[in-house]
Amino acid sequence: MYQHGEFIIGGLFEVQNLKAFPELSFTTEPELPQCEEFYMASFQQALTMVFAINEINSNNKLLPNITLGYQIYDNCLRLGVAFRAAMSLVSGTEESSNYSCTGPPPVIGIVGDPGSTQSITISSVLGLFRVPMVSYYATCSCLSDRKKYPSFFRTIPSDAFQVQAMVQILKHFGWTWVGLLYSDDDYGIYAAQSFQQEMQIVGGCVAFSEMLPYDNNGKDIQRIAGVIQRSTARVVVAFSTDLASLMDDTIRIFWETMFGCKFEVGGKKVDEQQEIRRNKCSGQEDLSNSETAYTDVSELRASYNVYKAVYALAHALHDLVKCEEEKGPFTGNSCADISNLKPWQLVHYIQNVKFTTGFGDHVSFDENGDALAIYDVMNWHPRSDGSIIVHVVGVVYEEAIIGKVLTLDEDALFWNFETKKPPDSVCSESCPPGTRRARKKGLPVCCFDCLPCGDGEISNSTDSPECFTCPEDFWSSAENDCCVPKEMEFLSYDDPLGISLTTASLLGTCFCVLVLVIFAYHHNTPVVRANNSELSFLLLVSLKLCFLCVLLFIGQPQLWTCQLRHAVFGISFVLCISSILVKTMVVIAVFKSSRPEGKSAIKWFGSVQQRGTVIALTSAQVVICTVWLSSASPTPHKNNQYIHSKIVYECAIGSVAGFSLLLGYIGLLAAVSFLLAFMARKLPDNFNEAKFITFSMLIFCAVWIAFVPAYVSSPGKYAVAVEIFAILASSFGLLAAIFAPKCYIIILHPERNTKKAIMGRSTQKK
Repeated sequence: MYQHGEFIIGGLFEVQNLKAFPELSFTTEPELPQCEEFYMASFQQALTMVFAINEINSNNKLLPNITLGYQIYDNCLRLGVAFRAAMSLVSGTEESSNYSCTGPPPVIGIVGDPGSTQSITISSVLGLFRVPMVSYYATCSCLSDRKKYPSFFRTIPSDAFQVQAMVQILKHFGWTWVGLLYSDDDYGIYAAQSFQQEMQIVGGCVAFSEMLPYDNNGKDIQRIAGVIQRSTARVVVAFSTDLASLMDDTIRIFWETMFGCKFEVGGKKVDEQQEIRRNKCSGQEDLSNSETAYTDVSELRASYNVYKAVYALAHALHDLVKCEEEKGPFTGNSCADISNLKPWQLVHYIQNVKFTTGFGDHVSFDENGDALAIYDVMNWHPRSDGSIIVHVVGVVYEEAIIGKVLTLDEDALFWNFETKKPPDSVCSESCPPGTRRARKKGLPVCCFDCLPCGDGEISNSTDSPECFTCPEDFWSSAENDCCVPKEMEFLSYDDPLGISLTTASLLGTCFCVLVLVIFAYHHNTPVVRANNSELSFLLLVSLKLCFLCVLLFIGQPQLWTCQLRHAVFGISFVLCISSILVKTMVVIAVFKSSRPEGKSAIKWFGSVQQRGTVIALTSAQVVICTVWLSSASPTPHKNNQYIHSKIVYECAIGSVAGFSLLLGYIGLLAAVSFLLAFMARKLPDNFNEAKFITFSMLIFCAVWIAFVPAYVSSPGKYAVAVEIFAILASSFGLLAAIFAPKCYIIILHPERNTKKAIMGRSTQKK
């Protein structure tokens, strides 16, 4: 098809199909190939180019006083034919001996080719001469390479956007396990590669990848159908230049159970719900009233892209013509010479062209020559008669600022399932929060197991690849999906153990007060007076302090309680043991003074000496505590080592040496008291105080010897409980061993509370 004009625009369209080239022979002239199978839809696209050029020529505002012409070739769906046509367009077909390089080129640009393979080959050559080529249907993302194809443009989005749009829909429905079918050409191969890369980025996997044959061989189709049916994927993505080949009867059963989602370029549509059908002509039809592929205007997407391609060339030429001298874009601010137009000059203007079509669509090209993308999302709806009707259910478009946007009318979607809902297509179900994904060996990354997070670890999102350790003062929840503050563990007054120990402490204090009252009431009786009532009262007061110091060990540790608990404990017990030690020494001195050789011993154990000895021994412990608290004072400490899920709030002793010296001093006094009492245990009196002191010291030493290993091996609050138990046990032991026999006589056997009974000699055993 040809029309003369001052500037010619070339066109390449798939109007017919060349099934096979004629056989070649070296003895006869080759026959010209014969194209057949006329495609009315492609012819409609070619006429769209004619319509656009005629519309431009009648427009007084666009290219005034300039007439455009066209020269349109049929590529016959063959690379060889398309390449030959393109070379004819850019070099001319007239035979002439005048090889002049002046004047405009045969064509200022080419609209086409619709095929990616043909466009790649033709653009590789045209790019060397910077001849612009604007394709309306070639989508291969490889054509966006500006270094290889510097003069290639297109009004259809590239496969890169198409693939990303596909992936957006997959993400929208949560499909991560999909099959892939693609045609054996540049479009299919590049699209399949790009799709697999995009799926890896978003965490999806391709369950199988199969190439569709060109010849639609029955065995190959059966093989592909078998692969699909055996696969666990419930979604199949297809990139095919001939989607109709997928609708072969051998595979139709599969497709009728699937959601048909096909992307096509967005364009102007008269009726979006026209039935797709192919009509055959009988030769008797009236073309003005017939419904044919030529008169069907429901699918004008490709035609609209042709329309935009022609206008892009026209607007670029218009901008070139109206260039003002010394304001041009070329060297020295020059403009292009319209009489000697260079193709590369027009390429510059096409790259920067911006206009709005009569339908309100903005047209421009990015740095790669790609147009702003827009795709309609089509849904196949079956009808009762077995035909298929196509509905537009959404759109994917590209905005310069916000990027790619998917809008989908889910209410308009048809799902051919009983549930009428989208299918699930995942290799493994999503891992809930509290678990992590563990990839299955030998399978794609979409196939995984869900392993629960360990103690102290969480995952708070679905399909988390790993678990995260909680901060130091936090622990994982029961579901391992969030970090919660660790439980603070200490021996509290609300704890059953704390209540029991507090009760025992108060009970022991009450017993001390009771004994003190009994001794005060009977202070003039022989039993009380014979046992050195002053030391007995001091001993009872110190025992009461021992019982009360237990209360400092219970409750949340504070700085003052940590400092006081061991100081009060150490001083109280030294006061107690030193009183017992002096009492033992007095007992021994009294019995020795009854002998002639020991009369002078009692003068060293008068009341002043007794008080002084107790004060001196206790002062030594006060000095130890003062040095310990001033150098390395005990402080509250959060311990995470005993139980990782809890914080044990305890008092750090600060200085081990200070704590050891405090306990060692108490142990030394107890050992001396025990030895002295043990030596005096056989004194021949009915009421031998030394025996009771020996027994009490035996209990005291046994308790604190057992305390050391029990304290070291007890975790957390139980270590405090062990220490409290040792304090209570030793205090109760001293109280019972020393004062219980006296109270027994005072209350239950007052007849024995006489000087004669106390001073009497015990009967010798036979």
